[in-house]
Formats: sequence, C-alpha cells, structure tokens
Amino acid sequence: MTDFVIPTPPVPAIPTSEGGQFPVRRVYCIGRNFAAHAVEMGHDPDREPPFFFQKNPNNLDASGEFPYPPHSNDVHHEVELLVALKSGGENIAVENALDHVWGYGVSLDMTRRDLQGNAKKMGRPWEIGKAFERSGPVAPLVPVEQTGHPDQGRIELKVNDKLVQEGDLNQMIWKVPEMISYLSEYFDLAAGDVIMAGTPSGVGAISRGDTMQASIEGLGTLSVQVV
Repeated sequence: MTDFVIPTPPVPAIPTSEGGQFPVRRVYCIGRNFAAHAVEMGHDPDREPPFFFQKNPNNLDASGEFPYPPHSNDVHHEVELLVALKSGGENIAVENALDHVWGYGVSLDMTRRDLQGNAKKMGRPWEIGKAFERSGPVAPLVPVEQTGHPDQGRIELKVNDKLVQEGDLNQMIWKVPEMISYLSEYFDLAAGDVIMAGTPSGVGAISRGDTMQASIEGLGTLSVQVV
C-alpha cells in the first residue's frame, strides 16, 4: 500500500444514467470540428489534420450550475457530444475504435473567449481560456447498450429558451472513430478518458442568471444555470 504524503484527492467522475459513476482520467477536446463553426471563428473549413487541447478531469461538473468565472467579461457556450472510453491503447485502427467506447453524453465547453483570444494572439496555450474551474458542465452518461453509436442526430443549445446553436452530428468533420484513432497515435489512451467532440456554429456570450439547455438527439438534455 502506498503511503501518500498528502490526502488522496477525490477521483473526478461523471454520473451515468444507470446510477453509477464514470471515473475520468483525461479530457481531450477537438477544436473546430464543425465547418460552420470554423468559418465563424475565422478559419477555412476544409478538412485539415485535427488538433486537440485539454481540460482537467475535475473541470467536468454535473451540478447543473455554472459559476461565472473571474477575469473574463466574455464567456461563451459551446454544446458538444462527449465520448467516454472504457479501454484504450496505442495506434488504434479506425475500424476498431468504437470497441473502446463505454457511452456518450451531452456537455458544454465553456470558454473565456477574451482570454483565449489573447492567448491566440500571443501564441500561447489556451488553458487559461478553456481549463478553468467547472468549465465543462455535463449530463449523465448513457451507455452504448442504450444509445448505440450516434453518428447523426440533432445537437442544439438554447439560452433562456432562445435557440442559439443547432446542427447535426453528421456534420462533424472528424468522426468519433477517427478522433479516437488519431489521438491514439500521440497518446496512450485508457479507460476513463473522455473526448469532447466539437461544437456547431452559433457560439456566443452568456450572462449571470441565464439558463442554458443543451440537447443531443437520443441523449437527452442538460440544463445549466449561470450563477
């Protein structure tokens, strides 16, 4: 038994629709994976090699509340499909990638857009804009046995009952098996890893008091209050 010199931190976890908890090891987020979102962010939507950034496992939060973060006046919503892995490895073939998926869920990649923009201009990492406290609101995960592997279906976000983001999972430039395979070329994927699969167009600012309702066809709705 290991003698740790400080108390062991709690294991970050996401609730599941079956009542258990999915422990989170790492969080990979793909950037600009919907063509219309790439355009609205000022980039060419042509298929190019994917790129990823990371959030911290304990950034994921299922409380239903999003505390407006400090040092920003421009916090944006981004609704995303979340992919949860039950196993992993290196150099996973595309045709075998879905065998490693435990389930799927609805998530939000909340972004301090002003801080992210400053980091981009200076050629610096994005973590200050992406990996802050409770920046990844999540709904309970749904196991593959219930949902299958969704490769199409409506994805949308409403803020205060107004539709602001909408698209279809079939519009993702890089599909889930391709993301898993690509990541496994550069990282040793493992059980507990999750992938946030990109957002459709319509990202925008939120304010304290807003209510966000994110939904993906077949996976339900995530309701989050900005506090």
